[in-house]
Amino acid sequence: MDRWQYLGVLAACLAVTAPLEFMGAGVYRRLPALVRAVTPVVVVFGVWDLVAIARGHWDFDHALTLGFVVFGAMPVEEVLFFVVVPLCAVLTYEAVLALPAVVRRRVGRAARG
Repeated sequence: MDRWQYLGVLAACLAVTAPLEFMGAGVYRRLPALVRAVTPVVVVFGVWDLVAIARGHWDFDHALTLGFVVFGAMPVEEVLFFVVVPLCAVLTYEAVLALPAVVRRRVGRAARG
């Protein structure tokens, strides 16, 4: 069970923010923009992690990962982290931007009665 902890946390992050898709501007429906937003994070932090791993500054407890590595050193869960966390951030940001319109719609419906 320990091997699934990292993926479990990532799944929980996605589950908590998934409903925001329906409140915001449709992040998943604008896939090219989403890819443009997430790709720099994956690249920059992926390279940063690989350098830190190669220099011995950073390591992973392989008992807590599935054992699949990319680029010979980084657990696949770490790559997914660099995708999931920015995705959740974008979902949250878009939902917060849409919040005033959602409130206006609900207040308008309540006023019409």
